[in-house]
Amino acid sequence: MNMISKTGAILLVAISIGLNSPATAAEVSGNNWTDKVSLSGDLRLRWEGIYQDGSDDRERGRFRTRFGFKAEVAEDIKLIVRLATGAGNPVSTNQTIGDGFTGKDITIDRAYVDWKVNDNLKLYGGKMKNPFLRVGGNSLVWDSDLNPEGAIATFKSGMLFGNLGWLVVDEDSANEDVFIYSAQAGVKFELGDTGSLTTGVGYFDYTDVAGAVPFYNGKGKGNSVDVNGNYLFDYSIMELYAEYKNRFLDLPLTVYGEWTQNTEVDLEDTAYTIGVKLGSSKQQGDSQFSYAYHDTEADALIGTFTDSDFAGGNTDSKGHFIKAKYVLRNNVVLGGTLIIAELGEFAGNERDYDRIMIDIEFKF
Repeated sequence: MNMISKTGAILLVAISIGLNSPATAAEVSGNNWTDKVSLSGDLRLRWEGIYQDGSDDRERGRFRTRFGFKAEVAEDIKLIVRLATGAGNPVSTNQTIGDGFTGKDITIDRAYVDWKVNDNLKLYGGKMKNPFLRVGGNSLVWDSDLNPEGAIATFKSGMLFGNLGWLVVDEDSANEDVFIYSAQAGVKFELGDTGSLTTGVGYFDYTDVAGAVPFYNGKGKGNSVDVNGNYLFDYSIMELYAEYKNRFLDLPLTVYGEWTQNTEVDLEDTAYTIGVKLGSSKQQGDSQFSYAYHDTEADALIGTFTDSDFAGGNTDSKGHFIKAKYVLRNNVVLGGTLIIAELGEFAGNERDYDRIMIDIEFKF
């Protein structure tokens, strides 16, 4: 058992010991199970057009639906499970409409424990909602639909916050296992009555990636591969991020930026995003506009886990994200996304990649 595996085992043992301690054994008040369980879900209908140089234009309908429940095992312990459409894609639960009316797959999207140890510390274990801070909700490093697997501790004390984690990317008895040893730390400054500035650093150390088969579908997604199609390099990713929030014209305003570097390579090793978001999408009549620019060099990030819509989910890409939302009714949101991107410059196959998506989403 290597050091990373031992670290994960120790985290899981610590969680199990903590859950059995008298201090965390408080029961939830109420005898009816409905007092302990809450349900949630959503259905999104989408039309999208994909226009890429060298490929046929594609226009299609898609849908996504998710259903989850949260159960209070004790006052400080929650069990979260969510089902979603899809056949296991780690960064998308969309299903394409039009395949002879065939049935669609359902998968376990989340299944994890949320244990609030105290007011400053939380532990998560299982297939969990992404606990990493993504300033402005950006998808440069992690697609918004990604739900990582493993164990993570998060903490917050006053202005300071952070997390430490051990994630299992690929467990394979015939080859070296791939883990992520992760850490983030930051500080949030309050600026007057409505403003704040959050800034910090992160580190995501992948183990034994070089020589491994690309994750999920065996495709490098822009990353450099060897003659056998396996990853050519290792990945240890450093990140710097900042997010400014305030109000502008009496609307919520967010301005953010993130920069990353893979310290395992000397070329094509950096990625960054800058963006702005104005407005909200919470109540009927709300509207929101956002813009972001992404630039990801070929081996800056693992392509499998970056945004699956931008440039087809490939690194070695750059371009623009333009989004708008309008709340038609409470829990009914109309949205549109325009992606104008380029990919393949480093690979010597540069081409344009444009994508339009129009969504209507229903939530409960």
